[in-house]
Formats: sequence, C-alpha cells, structure tokens
Amino acid sequence: MRHLQARDLDSWLAAAPGPVSLLDVREPWEFEVCRIEGSRLIPLSQLPARLGELDPGLATVVICHHGVRSLRAAAYLEHCGFADVVNLSGGIDAWARTVDPAMAVY
Repeated sequence: MRHLQARDLDSWLAAAPGPVSLLDVREPWEFEVCRIEGSRLIPLSQLPARLGELDPGLATVVICHHGVRSLRAAAYLEHCGFADVVNLSGGIDAWARTVDPAMAVY
C-alpha cells in the first residue's frame, strides 16, 4: 500500500496513465458535505458486502476524513487481493486545505 499526501495525490492523478478508482469510505452525510470529483461512496461498514462493485485490477485510492478509516479499508483491500492501493494521508480534510481550498470542511 502506498500513502500519498494530498498534493502528491493530485499530481499523481493528473499524470495517471490509466483509470483510477477513487473510493470514499466515509458516511453518506460526510460525502454530501464534500468529496473529490469522481469518487465513489462505499462506507467502511459496507465494504465487505460491496467488494464486488470494485475492480481489483485498477489502482484504488481510498479516502476518508483524516486517513484512519481509509487506512483500515486499504489494508482490507490488499488482504482481498487488490494489488495497487493508495491511502490518502490526511484524508479529505488535507485535500481541502492544500489542493482545493474552496471545498467545504467539517
């Protein structure tokens, strides 16, 4: 599993040669407040039941509020055979503060 800071992830996404899955594991109310464009919401508690909705062949960036839930989810994805998993260190909060200052924070 890789860990990327928000600015590094932004650069990586801009240069990514192929499709990337942005997986947000926060709760629906959090996702409504703010999200990275193109991300898919699967709350952490639902991840085991909804694992089949994800493509293990894609690079998967896991996102939460501060990076704790996403770390747990990323470890689970690796355990399930996902080969290219990235944890957003600092979560959506770091993204809002360093990449997209217009994004709402909570």
